[in-house]
Amino acid sequence: MDLDGKHIVLGLTGGIACYKAAELCRALIKEGASVQVVMTEAAAQFITPVTLQALSQRSVYTSQWDAREANNMAHINLSREADAILIAPCSADFMAKLLHGNADDLLSLMCLARPIESVPLLLAPAMNREMWAHPATMRNVAQLRLDGATVLGVGVGEQACGETGDGRMREPAELLHDVIAFFQPKVLAGQRVLITAGPTFEAIDPVRGITNRSSGKMGFALARAAQEAGADVTLVAGPVALATPQGVRRVDVQSAQEMLQACLLHMDSAQVFIATAAVADWRPQVSTDQKIKKDGSGQAPLLALEENADILATLAQSARAQSGALFCVGFAAESHDLLAHATAKRQRKGVPLLVGNIGPATFGQDDNALLLVDAQGAVDLPRASKLSLARILVREISQRLPGAPL
Repeated sequence: MDLDGKHIVLGLTGGIACYKAAELCRALIKEGASVQVVMTEAAAQFITPVTLQALSQRSVYTSQWDAREANNMAHINLSREADAILIAPCSADFMAKLLHGNADDLLSLMCLARPIESVPLLLAPAMNREMWAHPATMRNVAQLRLDGATVLGVGVGEQACGETGDGRMREPAELLHDVIAFFQPKVLAGQRVLITAGPTFEAIDPVRGITNRSSGKMGFALARAAQEAGADVTLVAGPVALATPQGVRRVDVQSAQEMLQACLLHMDSAQVFIATAAVADWRPQVSTDQKIKKDGSGQAPLLALEENADILATLAQSARAQSGALFCVGFAAESHDLLAHATAKRQRKGVPLLVGNIGPATFGQDDNALLLVDAQGAVDLPRASKLSLARILVREISQRLPGAPL
């Protein structure tokens, strides 16, 4: 569980989005966190403390005069126990209070009294679109960020008032991702990462083509892990049925030629290239505009193939890669003799790091086992979830980048 051992103080301020806080509380706990809910008087007008108590399995705090604290210092005690304070929803009024250091209720008092260096403050704004766009709110958001708070993004869509636009609180699943990502080490902060994922589809006719069983899950996990690690990520995806990882820029392609063109377009701004896609080695020389029909002869039509360009080798042999400005990582999906094939492929492609796996054992699965091969040898990463392996691989890559500490 991604939040195992973390203790989150979940603060609720007044707003209709309080109903989402119930689901967020449950989601945080399912990821292993313990959650202490603190509500303002206004929040209790939208959702009862009883609801949050049932979900968090902890008594909810609403008053700075709560008699349960022997020293009558709930604002001190609660903040010192927290790994983070998450205010969701965070109203425009509450952000203004935080900015000026006002502390007239338990939640604002606790935020002011928290040790800034060890207890981060995360804010999930929720308000009407005009309130969000107001210059005063924008100034407050900018200053809160300068003061060290992490102001999360807002959602776009229909609002309770009937209007449509920016300002609504993001969905619980999105906020859960933000919290998980916040705690991940930012080992790729400032880096731009280009990743390919999934299969390619080489059309024979409008309904048939050459492809493979790659699901794209490993590449998408790597895109998420790199984004969590602070990178600006562009994901070039073949035809897969996967949701785009939050915060990741996605470019959809079909064929190997389209994937190569997308990579060439984005490589000049990248410092890291990770080629996880299972690119088809060949494509039909001719793709017909109409479906090829059986003619009753019992003979299959002759399918002439030509070789696709090698995307990994093309980028690895580019001037940017050769100068060290682009760090290239390859993947090898093999059916047998993984170490031998992966070692040979690394040398043939000319990349500093090659990641091997047994394709039939991982295609479509949520877990994987990897073999990392570089000039010093090979290291096994035992079977684990693809996201867990992706986070390990991201750390391995970060340690190999120019300027990384030894």
